[in-house]
Amino acid sequence: MEIALVILVLAAIFVVRSIKVVPQQNAWVIERLGKYHGSLTPGLNFLVPFIDRVAYKHSLKEIPLDVPSQVCITRDNTQLQVDGILYFQVTDPMRASYGSSNYIVAVTQLAQTSLRSVIGKLELDKTFEERDIINAQVVSAIDEAALNWGVKVLRYEIKDLTPPKEILHAMQSQITAEREKRALIAASEGRRQEQINIATGEREAFIARSEGEKLAAINNAQGEAAAIMTVADANAKAIELVAAAIRQPGGEQAVQLKVAEKAVEAYSRVASDATTTLIVPSNMTEVSALIASVMKMVQSNRT
Repeated sequence: MEIALVILVLAAIFVVRSIKVVPQQNAWVIERLGKYHGSLTPGLNFLVPFIDRVAYKHSLKEIPLDVPSQVCITRDNTQLQVDGILYFQVTDPMRASYGSSNYIVAVTQLAQTSLRSVIGKLELDKTFEERDIINAQVVSAIDEAALNWGVKVLRYEIKDLTPPKEILHAMQSQITAEREKRALIAASEGRRQEQINIATGEREAFIARSEGEKLAAINNAQGEAAAIMTVADANAKAIELVAAAIRQPGGEQAVQLKVAEKAVEAYSRVASDATTTLIVPSNMTEVSALIASVMKMVQSNRT
């Protein structure tokens, strides 16, 4: 009975040491008699008990790693407190196990030194403007060395860039001055545009008034011309009617009578004016002579 129990315990130990279940996105490194033998993939795996052993376990997921804050000196000798975060992934479990004693520490240290080197080539203002370039250069520098450690560096992001208080105060003063400058420029541009708009409006108004006056003068001239033409046409028609009436039988006598009436009417108006001295012809035959001369003119015009 005791022998059976011992055998059962040994069998259980044998099964436990020979069967390994690897989780998804993990890789286990196997050593056989102290030498690298292979890597176990996710799922059910079998080992040789007491000969094979799981030496290293690696996660194949993307790993975020905080890079400790450090002081970097820019090209113009300004100190910056910089910290960031690094994203990497184990791509080769064998190299990750034997390429470095601690690939996480190695990647962290290399990220810090690479960052100091990149920032040392830039001036202070450029470090704030070219974060993407800094991140890309750090990734390129780390990734090249990390290949021997079985690690793929995916990206690096700067979290904070903190200059000294004096530099920060100077930068804030500069920003304030720039904003005030832009405000003054904007105000002057506004006044300039306002003056331009006023001048443009006055010019357009003057042009509109002059065009209106021009059109009014043209309309008045055309109206006067039309009135003159209408009066002339009326006078011409009246003369034609008078001439036609004179040609009728008794027309000349009617003209004589009309001329005589007008003469008498003229004399009566002159006589009614108290301030006018009326000289009456001594011989009334002169009036008839005047009428006769008028009739000759009418007859000559008719012929």
